[in-house]
Amino acid sequence: METGKNSATDTLGKYRAYIEGLYASRCSLGRREFVGKTGWKDFVPVVDDDAARFLQVVLRMKRPKRILEIGTSIGFSATSMALVAREYGGTITTIEFDENASERAKKNFKRAGVEATVEIMFGDARRIVPGFPDGAFDFIFQDVDKLLYPVLLGDCIRILRSGGVFVADDALFPVMDLDEKWSDQVEPVRRFDRLVANSPELDSTLLPIGDGMVVAVKR
Repeated sequence: METGKNSATDTLGKYRAYIEGLYASRCSLGRREFVGKTGWKDFVPVVDDDAARFLQVVLRMKRPKRILEIGTSIGFSATSMALVAREYGGTITTIEFDENASERAKKNFKRAGVEATVEIMFGDARRIVPGFPDGAFDFIFQDVDKLLYPVLLGDCIRILRSGGVFVADDALFPVMDLDEKWSDQVEPVRRFDRLVANSPELDSTLLPIGDGMVVAVKR
């Protein structure tokens, strides 16, 4: 007899397969192909295709000029956003702590023809983000080490302009069946989710896109 949990998992899998099937012919930058061209396996996982599409849709709606990404990895999400941002003159600053990943991302930006749109900053986000001035960015996407989510939130709100959009990936970690190696990431994400939901400075929701995306607008 099938358990409720397995049934829910199967249903979610069908949802994702159906959605990906709808957009397969329109996908100009697919996650699998992007990762394959990078030729490297030892990197922090990148966002799913549906999450990348979501970011592109938000950018097309809001057309933010100054975009900050915290957590570059090999540059898939930054490239996805840059393909849209360059159409209206937006620029992206992205932060990466891993030097190898940073160098791979630079090569990927050049391969995709978006190197003029993206500036990569190598270093610790805990040191870099507090150095940005108030209201410096129109849009912030966070996909860094989850231990830093609650640590960086206050500064993310501070450096986001009023009316700006804040998005964070992996917000459903607390309710997912994660590999044991990610176990230390769960409680920080749970704390972060609650902080966002109860922030007097943000209007937000949590969407079941990819591994969960918090989407917030600064009041």
